[in-house]
Amino acid sequence: MPDYYQILEIPKGASKEDIKSAYKRLALKYHPDRNPNNPFAEEYFKKVNEAYHILSDDNKRMIYDYTSNTIQYTYTSTT
Repeated sequence: MPDYYQILEIPKGASKEDIKSAYKRLALKYHPDRNPNNPFAEEYFKKVNEAYHILSDDNKRMIYDYTSNTIQYTYTSTT
């Protein structure tokens, strides 16, 4: 599962304003029009969009946080 907070370079407790600001900054930085013929930038731009889509929606963020915490707990509990 991708770490959307890491992708947007924000802490887990980030506000909606922080999420939006990080998204705008990274979307501009990695936008394909600003990085022609750069496959990394194109793929990272897609990841930034996906992260913003999940973290900017309260319900999706709650599910993501719950799911990622459950997966992390399960992983650390069984090792």
